[in-house]
Amino acid sequence: MVEDDQRLRGAIARLLHGRGLAVLEAGSAREAIAHLAHAPDLVLADVRLPDQPAIAVFRACNALWPAPIRIALSARASPAEAFALGRLGVRRYLQKPVSLARIWEEIQAACAEPPDLQPLVQDSVGHVSVRELQRSVRDVMFRQAMAIARNNRTRAARLLRVSRQAVQQVARDGSDEL
Repeated sequence: MVEDDQRLRGAIARLLHGRGLAVLEAGSAREAIAHLAHAPDLVLADVRLPDQPAIAVFRACNALWPAPIRIALSARASPAEAFALGRLGVRRYLQKPVSLARIWEEIQAACAEPPDLQPLVQDSVGHVSVRELQRSVRDVMFRQAMAIARNNRTRAARLLRVSRQAVQQVARDGSDEL
């Protein structure tokens, strides 16, 4: 939970604690980036922070394996910021003021629904071949599944909805068999 308004940050943290979640709180991008070492499952961040924009936090999230689900909130994000957030994998954008109930609903939705890949795939046309895109998707999905499963190939296979043998094959030689 990254929010420079201490009262709002505390209210959201209490909401999440009350739902059984462990919460790390940060009031700045620098603090949030330091907390990423704890491999959070979710990052909820205000877009405008006192030291630097949350875009830096979300960019750092993309280097994590497994990468956390990302949600942004702001009273006044610019169109350019909103675009950059989407490109960094932010699944939800909440306009402040927002109720705690709505925040919880959006967290649940972001965790339950898969991201929309269509815009990314459409933007790839003319820039990469179908084979390159397939390989990239496979590699990222494999790496994310292995990270979530803590390198347990059986659990990774379940996440990917493939056989354990397919996961073993990719792990062994980078095959396109997934």
